[in-house]
Amino acid sequence: MKWMLLGLVLFLGTHSLRVFAPAWRSQQKERLGEKTFKGVYTLVSLLGFGLLCWGYDLARTTPLVLWVPPVATRHVAALFMLIASVLMVAAFVPGNHIKARMGHPMVLSVKVWALAHLLANGNLEDVILFGSFLLWAVLCFRAARARDRAANLAPVVVNLRATMVAVMGGLVLYALFLFKAHAWLVGVSPLGY
Repeated sequence: MKWMLLGLVLFLGTHSLRVFAPAWRSQQKERLGEKTFKGVYTLVSLLGFGLLCWGYDLARTTPLVLWVPPVATRHVAALFMLIASVLMVAAFVPGNHIKARMGHPMVLSVKVWALAHLLANGNLEDVILFGSFLLWAVLCFRAARARDRAANLAPVVVNLRATMVAVMGGLVLYALFLFKAHAWLVGVSPLGY
């Protein structure tokens, strides 16, 4: 569990600098230069992510069950993951309605992903991992929306084709994880086989 916690601190910590320490982040960027700052940021993030994954995998070998979620929560989680997949892809497709309307769809995707996994899992390591990501996403989204309001951003030109690409890409991502990638990466099939 300690490696997962350290990984969470490093990964979410680096990704929280803009929210909790924007002045310090700017100072470091200026002091080190943008490329060096991004390099250090990337290395710390990757180290954190690696520790987080390894620590979570270790923690799952001796789970501490807090509750056993009802089977129905798996179905709700599957629906939420469809939404999270579309939001994730929408973050990378320029000019789509989802991104223009929702603002920061990647952070929203993390929120929905974390909530889905909290609903479907009741072990301590799950609650810590997904609860941490949910809290981070809530705080990040709030800070990002405040920055948007302060910047008074101009409206984005959107088109239906970009929106369709985002939705179709999200469906493909969802199917990929549902049928193959989740079992391969995490060792658990969301379909139960």
